[in-house]
Amino acid sequence: MILKRFWSTGLLLTLAVSVAQAKQKYQPPTPLSPEQSALIQRAIAAEKVTVREIQKHSPLVQTYIQNMKPDQLLYAVPESDQYLLGRVDFGKTIADTAYAGGGSSPHGLFKGSMKYVSGLSKAFKMEYVSAGFMEMMFLDPVSFDQQHYDFSYVRRDFLGAVRTLVFDVHPKPGTGNGRFTGRIWVEDQGGNIVRFNGTYTGGSNDDDRSSYFHFDSWRENLQPGLWLPVGIYVEETQKSAEHPVSFKAQTYIWGYSLKLPTHESDNESVKIDDVDDQSDQNQDMSPLQAQRAWISQAEENVLDRLVQAGLLAPPSDFDKILEQVANNIVIGNNLELSDPIRCRVLVTTPLESLAVGNTIILSKGLIDVLPSEPDLAAFLSFQLAHIVLGHHIDTRYAFNDRLLFPDEATFERIHMSHSDADNDLAATKAIDLLNHSVYASQLSQPGLFLEQLEVRAKNLQGLNTPRLGDSLLRPTGEPWLNALMSKAPKLDMNKLDQIAALPLGSQLRIDAWDDRVIRLNTKPVAILNARDKMPFEVTPVFFRLTRFTAPEAPQQAAGAAAVRTPTVDTQQGASAQASTAQPNPQ
Repeated sequence: MILKRFWSTGLLLTLAVSVAQAKQKYQPPTPLSPEQSALIQRAIAAEKVTVREIQKHSPLVQTYIQNMKPDQLLYAVPESDQYLLGRVDFGKTIADTAYAGGGSSPHGLFKGSMKYVSGLSKAFKMEYVSAGFMEMMFLDPVSFDQQHYDFSYVRRDFLGAVRTLVFDVHPKPGTGNGRFTGRIWVEDQGGNIVRFNGTYTGGSNDDDRSSYFHFDSWRENLQPGLWLPVGIYVEETQKSAEHPVSFKAQTYIWGYSLKLPTHESDNESVKIDDVDDQSDQNQDMSPLQAQRAWISQAEENVLDRLVQAGLLAPPSDFDKILEQVANNIVIGNNLELSDPIRCRVLVTTPLESLAVGNTIILSKGLIDVLPSEPDLAAFLSFQLAHIVLGHHIDTRYAFNDRLLFPDEATFERIHMSHSDADNDLAATKAIDLLNHSVYASQLSQPGLFLEQLEVRAKNLQGLNTPRLGDSLLRPTGEPWLNALMSKAPKLDMNKLDQIAALPLGSQLRIDAWDDRVIRLNTKPVAILNARDKMPFEVTPVFFRLTRFTAPEAPQQAAGAAAVRTPTVDTQQGASAQASTAQPNPQ
């Protein structure tokens, strides 16, 4: 059947040893009440509208997979990982355009992503197909209706502030393979499906030797009346002594407001906003001023291009926290800089940092796993050291035409990583900057983080491979800032008050419509055993759903700033309110 071939290309998880599926006796569902039946009809209609609406957008889809192995103390720990990123044009087909770099650069845009099938097949006798993680955005884009599915009412449930009705969904007998089976949450106002949890069946055919991923897919109300996919959690375990299979994966979708990319030509027209002229109009520029202005022009061009590609978050309140921590180091060292330090967030998961002119950029993945403000200060100091040492951006990007290329080529064409020699100098300088800052007495915490990083780095190469900037690790596998490790206590997973690194997703979330980063509003959760720590690990995805409300226009109160920015204690780096995170392992 065409439908079976469609789902098989995306969702099929092929095991070397087949697992025969047992026949399940069909049991007709309990009839729905008139109100429940009416809501299901609205949900079916709304799902068709959602599929049509998605076809108008071209979001970015990021998937990070961790393959797990048993561990006596921690139950399971990552054994290997894989990172995938693609920009998806649903207006054409449900297929991804991967951000896969060509050429010889080791930091090409997601260079190596296309090797994931062979690598994981060798390790686990299975194949992951990247499109499969994206197709989990849909229940059944072709035949989700009462002719193909049965619905059973379960209960009412709140997902955040949104009231939903929960239904179990099963394909009718004889409707073919690859149908969704599981549970759906339908919000009670518009009838939109806001969450679905389950898998895709192989039908009742004993000869069907297919097994599909189990997943939990979430949507958010991003615009009036519009619920779009934002996150998916996948978890699969096969209890087989001969061929054990265990993996966890997070997929995030963002950039819905991005315009459709042009794939056919490398000469895509890119509009770059003019750089504000902040020079004194009554004075000429000296050669040194001209050189600095030239570097600044390249900096602005690169930042604008990364935002347009959906890879760099637009300016946010969280940037102010990063800038305050960086300025703590600047003030403590009495540094003189040509321009103030700015900070931004790269919205991708791999752990990396970079400096673009006087702008320091940390990846969301790196920020997520840092437990404290001194940790944050350590990695900001590394890039601040590059700035102080004059390791500036490649000034060829001051020519705007060098940034005219399709979005998929962004990381291949823009090279922001420093040489090993420059990184070595910056590491030495960063330690000196930290020793003369308010964080000098708190460097045991970043040292502990680096110990944990070194333990997990070998098995998490996808997470520790930078796509744009500098790695946290030397080519030998040791951290660049390994001098801090001598200041740290010995890493001990059994010490429940020792939080070396957090799970992924612990600090920030992304607004899937406009790519803004927003700090999570969470409360501290007690660590009960070593398994609760989960450093650098993938965890289930849960969203606090709310209904869309139009943003209010900023109002400037007399004598007050229009936007209240977060504050950081400049004297006590460990202040709970100033920290990028207390130990908060979800």
